[in-house]
Order: sequence, then C-alpha cells, then structure tokens
Amino acid sequence: MSDRGAFVDLMIRSGVLRFGDFTLKSGRRSPYFFNLGAIADGEGLAALGRAYAHAIVAHAFTPDVIFGPAYKGIPIAVATGIALGQQHGRRVGVTFNRKEAKAHGEGGNLVGHALAGARVLIVDDVMTAGTAVTEAVEIVKAASAQLLGVLVALDRRERMEDGRTAVQHMAARLAVPVASIVSLEDVIEFLDRSATDVDSLARIRTYQRQYCLMAA
Repeated sequence: MSDRGAFVDLMIRSGVLRFGDFTLKSGRRSPYFFNLGAIADGEGLAALGRAYAHAIVAHAFTPDVIFGPAYKGIPIAVATGIALGQQHGRRVGVTFNRKEAKAHGEGGNLVGHALAGARVLIVDDVMTAGTAVTEAVEIVKAASAQLLGVLVALDRRERMEDGRTAVQHMAARLAVPVASIVSLEDVIEFLDRSATDVDSLARIRTYQRQYCLMAA
C-alpha cells in the first residue's frame, strides 16, 4: 500500500473519514465527511503528525515554524512539530492563535514560537472555502513573517465558481504552494483497490462527476 493509501486507511480506521449522507456547510449533500477532530488519543495524533511531517519533507517545505489555526489546526501543528523532530531530525517551532486575544499574563492572540522573521508553514485539516487559512495568513503577515505555503490533509477537489478547486484558488491568491497529503482521487483509488465498500465508492464517483475537478 502506498503512503497515500496508508493515510486514507488510517483516516477511515480513526473515524475521520466517514461514508453516508452528510450535509455540508454549503448546503450540499456529500456521500463522505472528513473530520480530523475524530482523532482524540495520543496514538492517533502521533500517526497524524508523522503523516504531516512526511508530507512536509516530500514537498520540500523548509519551515522555521509550523502554524496551526485555532482550533483544529492546533493539535495538527503540535503533532507535526514533534514528528519532524523525532522522525526527521528537524527542530521546528510551533505556533497557534487564540480565537480571542488574552488581556492578562503574556497577552496577545498567539501562543508558541515567535513569528517575526520566520519562514512559516500553515497546517490545517481540509480546505473548502479556506476561511481559517485566510485568517491565519493575515496573522502571519501581520507578524512580519514569510509564508512558505499551506499543507492540508485532504483536497476535496470541489470546483469553485471560477472552475478551480479551493486549493488551486488559494495557491494562486497567496502565490505560495498549497499542498495536501491526499486528494479525493486517493480516497477513490483506495476504495477501488480494497473493494470493501462498493456502494460508497459508486456514490463518491457520482459526486465527483457532478461537483469536482477531475484529474487530468
């Protein structure tokens, strides 16, 4: 099994990737749902961190700091920072934001490594509209840091109004690489190879034809 296949398998076994009938924030009904918040123990978070760290190395990102947007991005950033140190010998800072600025103690809306002058990689779970990432980019720029790129777990490959995916749109707007560990095509390939859920595979393929940008 490929690294991508292994990640899809991990997401299914962890309850992150579920199949059925789900209503998204957009109101669209989807045959699958992806929620990294379902990983709620140390073993799962360690595996998740290794996957993100492996993707960082594979995509040749060289950050000084991993930034995790509140809230789901926080455990991703922490787990990734640990994995980069333990698995790849890279000492990388970790930073995340608070939803509300702290008025006492150290104050501010950032926790962790200083961002000023640092090369920053933003990590998040899945990009649909890119709202959380957009807010994180504004924080990074306001701190006089250099944005290296964005890494998410899943690229849903859904078309936006301009015909591009959210990932493609964000990459063009930010002028930095926006990468994913896996895409919808990888989910389809895994289900096709495993042949364990034929009904879900058929529904996802129908959804892909209707709403997603097909791979060239």
